[in-house]
Amino acid sequence: MDDNVNRTTLPLIGDPAPAFTAVTTNGTIHFPEDYQGKWVILFSHPSDFTQVCSTEFMTFASMQSEFEALNTQLLGLSIDSVAAHTAWIKSLEALTWKDIEKPVVNFPIIADLSMDVARKYGMIQSTSSTSAVRAVFIIDPKGIVRLIMYYPASTGRNFAEIKRTVQALQKADADKCATPANWLPGDDIIDPNPGTKAGCKERYENPGDGRYCLDWYLCFRKENKK
Repeated sequence: MDDNVNRTTLPLIGDPAPAFTAVTTNGTIHFPEDYQGKWVILFSHPSDFTQVCSTEFMTFASMQSEFEALNTQLLGLSIDSVAAHTAWIKSLEALTWKDIEKPVVNFPIIADLSMDVARKYGMIQSTSSTSAVRAVFIIDPKGIVRLIMYYPASTGRNFAEIKRTVQALQKADADKCATPANWLPGDDIIDPNPGTKAGCKERYENPGDGRYCLDWYLCFRKENKK
């Protein structure tokens, strides 16, 4: 048998997000052109009516307005039909879990019965040939993959972290900076290093207003706390 048959691919950070046309619970979409100018969180789950993913869908639904405020759209996927997705959504919207009461799932869910989209994004892996792994792709307004996360079946995703990474990517783009460990909006940011030894020495000795350096290679810019 040809080893290339049904082989999955995995886009890397910095790659253009693979294009596709798909049927969803909100109608047919053309990706990424339908999402130009917006950030996208494309996430997959193994199948409908799964336990961990049910809590995740409820959480995503409860946070949808928070992501929209960040110019970010949600887009789900599993290898199930629109009918199965719709039945699952109806069930979820009648549930209450923690402080999430009867969440409304408005974001589209891709019906990927052909596994075309899942293969393009490396979501079909050796543990199963018939269900997608639980992946998260953050894609920027230019259609570029900026972040990839994969989770095992037993571990629920951290949605505060997913939101934080969107905010960190947007901050890095807006201010041409990097964000340090555990960064949150309002925390100090890291200035990029100058391109020369002399430039690094000058910045370390004279960091300038609102900047401070721990060493020549690690300088921060102060931010206003929010």
